[in-house]
Amino acid sequence: MIKNGIKRLWADGKPVLNGWLSIANPFSAEIMAAQGYDSVTIDMQHGAVGYDGALPMLQAMRASGATLMARVPWLDPADIMKALDAGAYGVICPMINTREEAERLVSYVRYPPHGVRSFGPTRALFATGPNYANEADDEIICLAMIETAQAYRNLDEILETPGLDGVYIGPADLTLGLQGKKYPPGFDRKEPEMIEAIRHILDRTHKAGKRAAIHNGTAEYAAQAVGWGFDLVTVSNDVRLLAGAAEASVKKFRELTDQSHSRGEADAKGGY
Repeated sequence: MIKNGIKRLWADGKPVLNGWLSIANPFSAEIMAAQGYDSVTIDMQHGAVGYDGALPMLQAMRASGATLMARVPWLDPADIMKALDAGAYGVICPMINTREEAERLVSYVRYPPHGVRSFGPTRALFATGPNYANEADDEIICLAMIETAQAYRNLDEILETPGLDGVYIGPADLTLGLQGKKYPPGFDRKEPEMIEAIRHILDRTHKAGKRAAIHNGTAEYAAQAVGWGFDLVTVSNDVRLLAGAAEASVKKFRELTDQSHSRGEADAKGGY
């Protein structure tokens, strides 16, 4: 079986840069995966992507060499197992609030005797190379999202779950969970109490011998998170990157044409 590139980077002591896909399109996924990300995650929870969209996206990105993962919609065995059968090398599961839920998550990701995953990796057999049945449990990454007040309180118990590789912080929901409407939801938290909470999760995760990941809005904040010690950082997503690049292009055009128009008017007036 082809080895998990994320695990190789972690073994070498290196952080992972993760891309994020919310647009259900194989070509845009292929473009994103070709930009040099270490891993790319398809968002099947909040993204406009279902299973029928995710499968061709995984196919389109295979040639990039990036490690491909899926953020599944919920703690549901059918969604998790189908994402893995489609060839995902990792699962990020939202709203894991207790150890019992973390144990269920792990069980859906691992084959017996370590879990209850049903065997039938239809595409994974072709996409991952030989010996999938014997090696998948060791290669596939299982991450639980920590994004509620309940999960924060139960963090140490969640981290004790055997087979769980680590946690993924969703800063927007975590802020809502811990602070309510005191702050607007979003990434790149700068509030002292939220930075303290994020770094507490990071510290407890590493003390438990597991990996910590976080979603970021900007490369600058992601670099800061790596400086804190995060093992995997996601920067923005395809929707925001497309919107940002388009907005910048339109703004630049408006500035240039407005300047040109102003000069043209001045020249015309000077000619009379």
